[in-house]
Amino acid sequence: MSDLFAEGGKQLLLGNEAIVRGLIESGADFASTYPGTPSSEIGNILEKISEQAGMYFEFSVNEKVAFEVSAAAASAGLRSFTFMKHVGLNVAADPMMTLAYAGVTGGMLILSADDPSAHSSQNEQDNRYYSTLALIPMIEPSTPQEGKDMVAEAYRVSESLQLPVLYRTTTRVNHARGVVELGARTMPKGTGHFDRDVVRFVNIPAHARVNRNRLLEQYRKAQEMSEASPLNFVEGEGDIGIITSGVSYTYVREFVSGVSIFKLGFTNPLPEKRLADFIRSKKAIIIVEELEPFLEDQILRICGQNGLSVPVYGKRTGHLPRAWEFSPDSLAGIRDLVKVAELKEPMPRTEVKLPSRPPTLCAGCPHRGLFAATKKASVGKDVIFCSDIGCYTLGVQPPFNCADFIICMGGGAGAAGGFDASTNQKAIAFMGDSTFFHSGVPPLVNALFNNHKIVQVILDNRTTAMTGHQPNPGTGRDFGGVTTDALDIEQLVRGVGAKFVRTVNPYNVKEAVQVMKDAIEYDGVAVVISKCPCPLELKKRKALVPRMCEVDQERCVRCHMCLKTIACPALIKGKDGSVSTDPTQCIGCGMCADVCPKKAIEVKQ
Repeated sequence: MSDLFAEGGKQLLLGNEAIVRGLIESGADFASTYPGTPSSEIGNILEKISEQAGMYFEFSVNEKVAFEVSAAAASAGLRSFTFMKHVGLNVAADPMMTLAYAGVTGGMLILSADDPSAHSSQNEQDNRYYSTLALIPMIEPSTPQEGKDMVAEAYRVSESLQLPVLYRTTTRVNHARGVVELGARTMPKGTGHFDRDVVRFVNIPAHARVNRNRLLEQYRKAQEMSEASPLNFVEGEGDIGIITSGVSYTYVREFVSGVSIFKLGFTNPLPEKRLADFIRSKKAIIIVEELEPFLEDQILRICGQNGLSVPVYGKRTGHLPRAWEFSPDSLAGIRDLVKVAELKEPMPRTEVKLPSRPPTLCAGCPHRGLFAATKKASVGKDVIFCSDIGCYTLGVQPPFNCADFIICMGGGAGAAGGFDASTNQKAIAFMGDSTFFHSGVPPLVNALFNNHKIVQVILDNRTTAMTGHQPNPGTGRDFGGVTTDALDIEQLVRGVGAKFVRTVNPYNVKEAVQVMKDAIEYDGVAVVISKCPCPLELKKRKALVPRMCEVDQERCVRCHMCLKTIACPALIKGKDGSVSTDPTQCIGCGMCADVCPKKAIEVKQ
């Protein structure tokens, strides 16, 4: 990790590292998150350095709670920072809409890390619209340097308006590396104080009507700030104008020449007067932005309100794509309008056809055993597999095929209840331990309350695995000077009233098969907890016991049951049909040995 406490100088920083440095330079007091790529590294870094920075940091149980704890800190006069991936803001949208009415007394930034092209997400929604929906200012950096620098300006805007600010990034900003010039550090306040103001902070209908007018007035002031903001500027010359923001600006800057660029960093509210003047002086305007025509539609409105007949090109005219993230190649659509540099190959390439490599569950992943057990237990039964967001989403792949319906975190368990109430099929919902704490408890309670006869499988691998092994309530906390005990999932499940509760070791596939059979046959809500640590987490902690599986070739009858059932990447099928194990991948979990009908596989220390 880079030295984020260095005094001045320059460093090569990841965008997320630069944002953390921006928090340090701005004296942020409080930060909270539920981990989600592409924002995860911010939390991973703060877990290690928050105490040294004098900043409180927590992994909250979900994005809504993360938002609420940071909102409280900002309402007590501190600088707070809550961050999440784009779909996480859907979870936090409920408190965000009302906090905009109340506002804050300290500064509050809400980082939404959007994911164009859905690199690690179930959609590529454009969260810029949340800023107009909530009527809050929005700031968008384009580079790691701006990622750091704009944090301070965003806090200034937030504190001046006493409103939270949406700090919107995208994957290519979060995960880009660039040389970043460091500034001076500011010490956090440390402790805040909440001053009671019932009309402002208690938004019953009578108060909300008052605060709505206050919000509209602050939004008008935000418009004035945008007009004067140094984050919005013009560079270059030409009678063709390009209006752009975010990472799209970097593509325009590098590959388009002979144009005048209006670069937007303060993107809501827009500097409408400055934009109208800019447009008025051009023969044509091109809007370069990823995803939705957020800027383009507003520019068309500005043109209409100001009687400007300058043609506007972008997504609405079909010159630029509406789907997926941009690249230099995306600019090909505007070559008939402006001069766009051709990409040059640094050296000839040899075309090599590589085999496809779809994502897969790791060697020794305990989820394999539970999925294999579920498939065997459900043979001959009409079941619906409701999955969720996490490593176990990969259960959709053969040979498991254990995902028929996925929408959002916790959504699988909720949907399972709906399927039970509306069909004659048995619904089985899979979710991880972190997801259970995030949004899995309410659908469990709902199923118990409404007598939904479902199977809820909690895949407890003792970590938040997919986003980088962050802690969760089931692991306990030990960082930032705070130490807490782990919550027991089984006790919690029994505590809300579940009667059928079984905990299994998924490495024991045969036992897991019987438990899943019992759960499927149970006339009510059945909860199965598959409890086994993630091998990658054990490796990271140097706690993985060195073992491996070996195949006795004399006993092996080449039935390939191990391959068909477990499909572990550490199992290798030879050209002659023989099966062996890859010593570089095998961790000796024993799942393949457990399903071998001839006992031809042994686990050896």
